[in-house]
Formats: sequence, structure tokens, C-alpha cells
Amino acid sequence: MSLPSPDPSAQPFDAKGFLKQVSTQSGIYQMYAADGKILYVGKAKNLKSRLGSYFQSGGLAPKTRALVSRIARVDVTITATETEALLLEQNLIKQQRPPYNILLRDDKSYPYIMFTSGDEFPRLAMHRGVKRKGVRYFGPFPNVGAVKSSLSFLQKTFRLRQCEDSVFNNRTRPCLQHQINRCTAPCVGLISREDYAADIRHAEMFLAGKSDTLVKELADLMEAAAGQLEFEQAAGYRDQIAALKRVQAQQIIEGGTADVDVIALQQQGGMACVHILYIRQGRILGSKSHYPKSGISQNWSEDSAELLEAFLSQYYLNHRERSMPRLILLSDAVPGLEALGEAIEQQSGRRLLFQTELRGQRLQWMQLAQKAAHENLSAQLSSKQNTLQRFEALQEVLNLSSLPERLECFDISHSHGESTVASCVVFDTSGPLKSDYRRFNIDGVTGGDDYAALEQAIRRRYTRLQKGEGVLPDILLIDGGKGQLRRAEEVLAELAVNDVLTIGVAKGTTRKAGFETLILPDRQGEMTLSGDSPALHLIQHIRDESHRFAITGHKNRRDKTRRTSRLEDIPGVGAKRRRELLRHFGGLQEIRQASVADLAKVPLISKKTAEDIYSALNTE
Repeated sequence: MSLPSPDPSAQPFDAKGFLKQVSTQSGIYQMYAADGKILYVGKAKNLKSRLGSYFQSGGLAPKTRALVSRIARVDVTITATETEALLLEQNLIKQQRPPYNILLRDDKSYPYIMFTSGDEFPRLAMHRGVKRKGVRYFGPFPNVGAVKSSLSFLQKTFRLRQCEDSVFNNRTRPCLQHQINRCTAPCVGLISREDYAADIRHAEMFLAGKSDTLVKELADLMEAAAGQLEFEQAAGYRDQIAALKRVQAQQIIEGGTADVDVIALQQQGGMACVHILYIRQGRILGSKSHYPKSGISQNWSEDSAELLEAFLSQYYLNHRERSMPRLILLSDAVPGLEALGEAIEQQSGRRLLFQTELRGQRLQWMQLAQKAAHENLSAQLSSKQNTLQRFEALQEVLNLSSLPERLECFDISHSHGESTVASCVVFDTSGPLKSDYRRFNIDGVTGGDDYAALEQAIRRRYTRLQKGEGVLPDILLIDGGKGQLRRAEEVLAELAVNDVLTIGVAKGTTRKAGFETLILPDRQGEMTLSGDSPALHLIQHIRDESHRFAITGHKNRRDKTRRTSRLEDIPGVGAKRRRELLRHFGGLQEIRQASVADLAKVPLISKKTAEDIYSALNTE
């Protein structure tokens, strides 16, 4: 949302006179423009101190300067405590939607999974709205997608009915769901009430986070069925075990009982993404990304704590139906969370704990959330910002006579010199041109010699281009410093490629995104762009894409080289251990996908043996 400029004819706000009489008590303040429209709502433990910070002579962030330039009036409301101020602030933000406040739009109720009651063969279904007595509910889930994913898994694994009673009561033959092995057809009596009840109980165990207990029970049933020569039934239990193990491999478990919200903040290119990972009963039920909105230029990097504080207040105070765990994990430290915790307890009767110092399983959850936030924000930036404008900005900062229409970027990836792969990615004014991406398997060079690997890749790439097998770029970006740039320039000179501008992209002294240094060709020096420069965002995008493309190629090459023997060929894994492994996981494919920690949970398998199995069977 764009904001109008301040009215030059309006009288300036008398901040000095206002601050002389304002209270030092806690409360909220409302800032208004000359036309009487609300600009901003804030809270303060000390109103005089907080409001004085807006009118200091220097050091204000761009967001604050833009706000202050439009203030014509400030109203304050005194409250008894800081907690009351926080609650009042959130109510006013929700009602008035001030343009300079961080705004969160998310008011949908949350869905559940339910099992109908009173039926001989209960139905599995999604539910949203008022709960009914006697019905078993599991959840809430973060969104409908998480529910549908869970329902699909339950239907495939336990073959429970999802059809309405009107359909169920009028069937005379099995439907398509039975034919594709997703329902046991209780409607026409193809399964007994006792067996169906067992399937329901197993599904409830899974939803309650008792997967380990369930797997052990299914393993016993599989062995019992096999002992009675009921091999088809044993195979069914085996498939259920395998399905459960696949789900467990995708999730990080903490004792099977943890209820946690994991909140990660990522900022890039003037935008912010807050990603929430929902952990219930130790299982990851789903996630959701939020993109806080503001009417001003969003340089969130100035104060990530302010953004997270505003987000947490709106997210947990404005949605009383929201399911709240007792523990919230945060990617950034936020001061003043005591008042927020008290406000939530006062409103919902539930005390929240906030934690930022993480380790073990909780740290792994946070890493998942941070990765998702980063990827979603990158996708949002790519869709929101016009790539052509970024090219035009690059033309301007490099002082080029014409618009560059094609960029290429090289990167090298290896593991301590093993399976070295070079990538070349291509961007045009429409974005990534993936049909022109190329990878080069590097051979014949000393392992770990990035200079030689880069030289080989560039020579192979531009020898082909010189022969007319492609189009030369306007700008060639090298992910590296002066050494890599000089080597690239030497190769291009040997190949008589003279019309390509070559630039190195070094990480800078802090090695953080936004502080990259551009190494200019022909020893012209270096250039550092501001963190909000569209030209820098374009360079970061293509550099990160070349990095991703190189790593993917390297992993594929390394995995192909490392792929090795089957379970029977692993030293120290005899018949008893193989039996326990297959009993626990259900099949060789599931053993391949298991982590070292999962393998070590199997009886007779020590941590050392688990590491040997993992190395022999797993590609990672």
C-alpha cells in the first residue's frame, strides 16, 4: 500500500511542547495525520520515554522518519499495567488497521480430524467449526492441506472409510476406493467389526503420537500372521510398518509428546517472512508462512525484534480460537516478552514460555523452519519484484551503455575434493533460463583445486559457445574473489572471448548476505552495493541459484560413486541382526532411508553397527 506524502502546508507537530506534559505511566499512544487518519498505534511502559524516542535529533530508522514527518496529533491512553496496554494496543490495531503498523491477516478457524461416534464402522473425516459431544477429535491442524495429507496417509495405511453415511448405507458392492486398496469395504461386509475397530485404534494411536508403540504392535502381528502361514495378511502389516517408518523419517520426534510452535524470521530484499512449524504430540503437523505487511518501505533488517514482537502479539492475542502450545521457540531474541506472556495468560488462562537458546531436537526444528522461511521468501521475492527492473538497476550501477540481457554465473562444489562438479546457470530479463543451465563433471585436476576446476569448466563452456553451440552472455559472474576472477579472465583471453564483462562476487568481510563485494574486471577495483539494491538482489539470486545447482550435481555424482552393497554384505550384520532390522522397518528400502539414530533403536544394533549400516546402504 502506498502512502501519501506529508502535506507541506500543514503546521509541524509541536513535539517539544507535547513531551513536556505527557505522562510517564504505561499506556498506548495513537498518532494521527493532518487529515485526521490514524497512522500508528503503539504501547509503552513509560509513555514519555517511548514517545521522546520518536523526536530525537538523529539516528532514526527510515520507517520512523517517514512516520514522524506525517504526525499532526498524538493521543495517549493511560493504563494500569503494561499488560493492559498490550491488550488495548492489539484491539486498536485490529479495529483501525493503521498503515504504519505491522499487519497480520489470518483469521481462519483451524481444522481437525474426527472419527464419527455411534457407528458400527466409524467414518474418518475432516471437521471445522463447533465440536460435538461423543466425537473423537485430533488436532487442530495448521491448515486444510495438513489435514488432507494426514487423511490420505491414514486411508492408504489403515484403509478406513471416508464416505458419507448416505453413501455407506446404500452400497451393494465395493466402490472404487476398495478397488485401489484404500478401503476395506465395511459397507458390504468385507471386514469384520472387530478387525475394523483394530484399524481405527491403530489410526488413533498414530494421531496421538504413539507411532513407536504402534510399530511394535504391528511387528508382532506380522510375525504371528507369518507363523500361521497367512502371508497376505503379514504383507499387509509389513506395508503398514513401512508407511509409518517413512513418516517417522520425515519428522523429528522429541519424546512423542511435545507441543511446540517453532517461529523463524527471515529478511531479504526489503521483505520479511515469518514461518511457523506446528509440532503436536511430537509430530510435525504442518507449517505456514506469513508475510507481514506495512505501508512503508519495509527495511525490516533495522529491527527484527520489533517485527517479531508485533507478529507474536497479533498472532496469539487476536485469535482466541487458535490452538496454543505451552512452548514457543523463536529464531530471534525479543525483549519484553514477559508482558506478552501475561497478556496471553490473562486472556486465555494459558501461560506461554518463549525460548531462543536451542539445542538438540529443538534446534533441528528451528533449522527446518528457518530453511522454509528462507526458501518461501526467495520465491516471494522472485514473484513480487520485476526482473527487468533488476536488470535496469544493474545497468545503472555498472554504468553500462546498454541493458544486459543475459547473465551467466559459475560455481564449484565438492566434498574435500571428491566428485567435483561445476555449475553454470543462466538468467535473462525474464528470470532463470533453466533450459540453458549446464553442469560439468570435473576430472584430471587436484582434488580441492577450485581454480583449476573453474578453469576447466569455463574452457569447456566457452569453447562450445565460440563454435556457435549457444549464446554468449553479456555479463559473466564468478562466485569467488580476485583469484577466481583473474583465472576466468585468463581463460577467456586465451579463447578470444572479448565481449563478455566478467565480475567476481565475493562474500565480503562479514560473509553475510547483503554485504557482498563486487570485484570489477581489469583490476578496476571493488564495489559494494547497499543491502536494498535491486541490482544486488539480482546478483544474489543468480549466485545462490548457481550454488544450489552445483551442490545438487555434486551430491548426485558422489552418491552414484558411493552406492554400495546390500544388507547381507555388511560386516557384523548377521542373520539375527538382519531379522531385527527387517522386523523393525518392514523392508530394505525403509532401512536405506533410516537415520543412524533410527537404526540404533533396533534391538541388537549398537550405535557403531548403525553407523556401519548407514554408510553401506545410505546415499547420504
